[in-house]
Amino acid sequence: MEILSVVLRSTFFYIFLLIIYKIMGKREVGQLGIIDLSVSLLISQIIAIAIENNNQSIWLSIMPIITLVVLEVIFTYLTLKLPVLNNIMHEKPSVIIRNGKLVFKEMVRQRYALDELLTELRSNSVRSIEEVEYAILEGDGNLSVFPYSKTKEKTPYPMPLILDGKINRNTLKALNKDDVWLSKILLKNNVELNNVFYAFYGEKTVYIIKKSEVKNNC
Repeated sequence: MEILSVVLRSTFFYIFLLIIYKIMGKREVGQLGIIDLSVSLLISQIIAIAIENNNQSIWLSIMPIITLVVLEVIFTYLTLKLPVLNNIMHEKPSVIIRNGKLVFKEMVRQRYALDELLTELRSNSVRSIEEVEYAILEGDGNLSVFPYSKTKEKTPYPMPLILDGKINRNTLKALNKDDVWLSKILLKNNVELNNVFYAFYGEKTVYIIKKSEVKNNC
């Protein structure tokens, strides 16, 4: 009976876990944020304990999991609505290589080892650092690599200025610009801030994608 109970509990929590992660909309483990990863680890621990403790009511395990999922959904919603909270909870992308040269300051700040960087470059079919125009360490820990073109012409590195109607203050600070400068750009392009889906800066030019344009292409 004990073996049957373990099998039934395992089957139940397997199906329950599939439903939970479907609700949470999870992606690969490497793409999980701090909140997502914390919730995932706690859920796995709760389920492991629930399967082992046959005498414990199954509801004592279900309720904490539901509570964690509700909290995760609330935090996700708040990070979308509150840029300050989003900046705290999510790591921002960091430029590791710029114009074929290492940005040592960022590597030290991110505690990103050179051998790890070289391994990632090889996995992207890049033989040396000099071949890379930009390499960006994303918030989820993945490395985005942009090699030089065959003619070695410089391409605009997309520095995000506006994401879904919200201004990226870090980019403004890096460019030594302010809200007045950005407002003039939007006015010149005859677009309001809340209608900007994505705007980025590259080679002294601001490129803007409107929400209305995205909806029309859907």
